[in-house]
Amino acid sequence: MEAENQTTASGFLLLGLSEDPELQPLLFGLFLSMYLVTVLGNLFIILAVSSDPHLHTPMYFFLSNLSFVDICFITTTVPKMLVNIQTQSKDISYIGCLTQVYFFMIFAGLDNFLLSLMAYDRFVAICHPLHYTVIMNPQLCGLLVLMSWVIIFWVSLLLILLIMRLNFCTGAEISHFFCELTQIIKVACSDTLINNIFLYVLTALLGVFPLTGILFSYSQIVFSLMRMSSAGGKYKAFSTCGSHLSVVTLFYGTGLGVFLSSAVTYSSQRISIASVMYTVVTPMLNPFIYSLRNKDVKGALGRLLYRAASCP
Repeated sequence: MEAENQTTASGFLLLGLSEDPELQPLLFGLFLSMYLVTVLGNLFIILAVSSDPHLHTPMYFFLSNLSFVDICFITTTVPKMLVNIQTQSKDISYIGCLTQVYFFMIFAGLDNFLLSLMAYDRFVAICHPLHYTVIMNPQLCGLLVLMSWVIIFWVSLLLILLIMRLNFCTGAEISHFFCELTQIIKVACSDTLINNIFLYVLTALLGVFPLTGILFSYSQIVFSLMRMSSAGGKYKAFSTCGSHLSVVTLFYGTGLGVFLSSAVTYSSQRISIASVMYTVVTPMLNPFIYSLRNKDVKGALGRLLYRAASCP
């Protein structure tokens, strides 16, 4: 068995969402369409924010970073899935799988951090409006994003080093459409205690702490709004949070749905289908939420498209 365990370089088998050959063309078309919509939608957000001086504010700086991360997030998983469907192959190399886990954790973690930073931005804007420009200065915003990258880079690297100490059986099958972390640990043939402990720590760092920060920010926002006497002022202040709240609800709601699905069912296929919501659907819907619910972004997109159409 020891010799068999050491053949990790031969890679893994990604079972995907379905093994039904009649569904493969449908899955290919569906995921290719969602991938293109996600990339183009988030790219439009980035271009709109960068080209419109009215959107050169901390909130839209974080939004453009979120759009960039969402493009990278979906690119980590979907293209490999599309290639496997097209070539009728389920293989992924050992290095390829570790690379996918590494970048998936980076961009998933950055999604969490950026959503918490956007909540903090709204907290400062509503609860400390007179000091907003002083507190949320460009240097601080850039530093917060840089710190998020540095933290998640080293945490993900440590995670990969812990996975590399594990042994895997030949032809290990991953019941998912990408190299999902818990599935990787599940198919290991060696002791995974340290990996499981680190997984809990990672969940707290990348999930619980950012979500706690978001909840704290919005609790302070609600208390601040309750002290306002003007109903119009309350609505105007809280309306700036609508898009962000929608994205937070979608991201954490789908993530919670995957967690509950894994807790109540032993079907790996159902869990992988549920995970499509936060890995594919959420990055795809974010640009629509911000463009449809935010008049500033909607206006910037309109001006961007008008300039593009006016060019000879």
